[in-house]
Amino acid sequence: MIDIHCHILPGIDDGAQDEKVSLAMAEQAVAQGITQIVATPHHKNRHWDNPGTEIRAQVQALNQLFKQNQIGLQVLPGQEPRIFGEMAQDGMDQELMTINDNKKYILIEFPTHHVPRYAQQLFFDLQVKGLTPVIVHPERNEEIVNHPNILYGFITDGALSQVTADSLIGKNGRTTKKRTLQFIEHNLSQFVASDAHNVTTRPFYMQEAFLELKKQFGRDLANQFRKNAEMLINGELINRDAPVEIKEKKFFGIF
Repeated sequence: MIDIHCHILPGIDDGAQDEKVSLAMAEQAVAQGITQIVATPHHKNRHWDNPGTEIRAQVQALNQLFKQNQIGLQVLPGQEPRIFGEMAQDGMDQELMTINDNKKYILIEFPTHHVPRYAQQLFFDLQVKGLTPVIVHPERNEEIVNHPNILYGFITDGALSQVTADSLIGKNGRTTKKRTLQFIEHNLSQFVASDAHNVTTRPFYMQEAFLELKKQFGRDLANQFRKNAEMLINGELINRDAPVEIKEKKFFGIF
């Protein structure tokens, strides 16, 4: 199993505080059946800056630590940048880190409460440059939860999205789980990832999430999501079905 979103690099954001936590996370990941994990430290989110040029060295050091401790987990470079208007400008390839440094796919995080109005144009500009945006945890964005057609528009225009394992199994509440399931059912999300930060309050839940995925949608779709993660890190074309608009009179729920 491949986890495409995890904060396992030590001491650089709100994920693993030190190498001891990174080792504990690695052991938990292996126990969950994870063999490869994309390290995705926060970048440009008002609290942390982790440019791509620094992430490569940190990933290399962590892989060496795991090897020394005989932990069978491979860490791949990645990044979780908060969306900002200059992402598609020339020269940003040194600051931004694509998934597994493949120059094909990049994770993008929205603010919690809204989606910037420039996002549609930015996503277009990124795709012109050959980068496909992968929207992380859309089920945790208040504006998308209340207006899911925003996500439908992004996916229709070529973006992808990744829901989080804890959302899928209900750890973030019934409202969030409902939207997560709807996003999957309507082909608006193509990946499940852990977004793990530690082994206690924000662990992996990947095994549980894939069991829920299989229960709700069947073995074929669960296998497709597993395969999609593999294709993502390899920079290959993702299996995706045509997005379907979520139609409902009104969505009741407290975010």
